[in-house]
Amino acid sequence: MRKHYLDNIRWTTVIIVVLYHVFYMYNAQGIAGGLGKITSLDMQYYDLFMYVVHPWMMPVLFIISGISSRLYLEKHTDKEFLKSRTLKLLVPSTIGLFVFQFIQGYISMSLSDAFVSFDAVPGFVVFLIMVLSGTGVLWYIQILWIFCVMLIGIRKIEKDRGWKLGNKANITTLFLLTVPVWLSAQSGNAPVIVVYRFGFYSCMFFLGYFVFSHDEVIEILKKYFPLTISVALLLCLTFCMKYFGTNIADAPVNRSVLFTTYSWFSCLTILGGYARYFDYENDLTRWMNRHSFGLYVFHYLGISAVALYIAKPGLLSPLLIYLLSLAVGFASGYGLEYVISRIPFLRWAVLGLKKKG
Repeated sequence: MRKHYLDNIRWTTVIIVVLYHVFYMYNAQGIAGGLGKITSLDMQYYDLFMYVVHPWMMPVLFIISGISSRLYLEKHTDKEFLKSRTLKLLVPSTIGLFVFQFIQGYISMSLSDAFVSFDAVPGFVVFLIMVLSGTGVLWYIQILWIFCVMLIGIRKIEKDRGWKLGNKANITTLFLLTVPVWLSAQSGNAPVIVVYRFGFYSCMFFLGYFVFSHDEVIEILKKYFPLTISVALLLCLTFCMKYFGTNIADAPVNRSVLFTTYSWFSCLTILGGYARYFDYENDLTRWMNRHSFGLYVFHYLGISAVALYIAKPGLLSPLLIYLLSLAVGFASGYGLEYVISRIPFLRWAVLGLKKKG
């Protein structure tokens, strides 16, 4: 049976990512990468949304990816797994950059006025820089592909012995895993592009595969959901009070004990809560899940385009810019997926979809 709660976690988290990027684009808390503050407010208290969701929104997606990898491999060979993941993850995050996502690179570089420094640089070099800058949100599927390749090698060594050991995890074990999760956040961090956190995210992915792919472990999380959500809410309050106004996307905050502990208990709560209350499918959830990948891939292009062409020149009030950014983020996500999925070469290169028929 399909585990519908995994699908529901995936698409709802992608929606949260879209909301996060709207606040992130115009944040006043020193989190670099967007346009920055566009209001005259002394304090943008609504930026608090980023502090609530940032520590766990990507970790939970990596956990879901780890669980999904295990479920896929129970019915497919290692070769089929690598082939499918290469098509869905590697192709869009490499070839897709050259055929489409360089547009995102152009917009991102224009937002930061980067082209001013490239007057004497050859055009093909500028294009390559645009391609690299166009990675944007695709960093997630880039490193997810790496983890999938690593998984095949690990499977050949552990031969399910490690996976079977994960079945023995109880609530005490899950609480104690806070320590290795924190340790993982201390290594494998890219020095400049802070989203590439190989240690932290690989830990989440492999815990998803080895531990949370067991129904017995999910049953434990369902049983102890009232406890984990209580701890998560307390950690959320503490985290927001301590770090609001600081850059939580970079060191030292994103490697702190409080950051990783809040992240971990939020993930436990989400897994247990969704398995307990949202393990179902209807027409809406089916549609949202089917289109969540396209929304993830394309939403930031719409948000950043509004920031460049409307917010940066100050053509609308801040409130309208926020609302327009949100609307265009969803419109570009769903709209571009609808169009590109119907163009033979682009559907393969940008979305990792096989040729129709």
